[in-house]
Amino acid sequence: MTTETGRPMRADARRNREKILAAAVRVFAEDGLEAHLERIAKEAGVGSGTLYRNFPTREALIEAAYRNELSRLCDAAPDLLAALPPREALRAWMGRFIDYATAKLGMAEALRAVVDSGVNPYAHSRELMTTALTSLLDAAVAAGTVRPDVSPADLFAALTGVALASGKPEQREQAERLLDLTMDGLRYGTAG
Repeated sequence: MTTETGRPMRADARRNREKILAAAVRVFAEDGLEAHLERIAKEAGVGSGTLYRNFPTREALIEAAYRNELSRLCDAAPDLLAALPPREALRAWMGRFIDYATAKLGMAEALRAVVDSGVNPYAHSRELMTTALTSLLDAAVAAGTVRPDVSPADLFAALTGVALASGKPEQREQAERLLDLTMDGLRYGTAG
């Protein structure tokens, strides 16, 4: 991560930025557009000046918080594949997708305001998710544990359905069951 001048961001500044983004997701999900930026700064453990130095406008903060959640989801795919067998990596990523979707649904009102301001925070979202999902599916198919006839678009649609049906935090248990059912539908032959 670099500063506006192109220099690498100091470690403490990077940590502060990450804390602000995590707090923003929580607060915007709870309070929508009524969220106070001072509350976000306080929950992040930083001063208002640090928040505004990183995110000069409410819209910039909302967009950055959304994009950060998206990056965390998509960047997890190679790490999961390195740490787990492909089928387990896919299932773990699907759980993270529900976390991402829950945050996005919670921030829906704030994200609509960003779109209304003329910014499209979703410009590359689907492409990034499809790339991550393709890598996970390809690895599981190559391992013989997932059906080869499932496309990333099919699985993305299924995950979106699970998120819409049970994407609230209090419905997490149901979401996990639905993800397990989805994984059963992906099973190839007698593989587990």
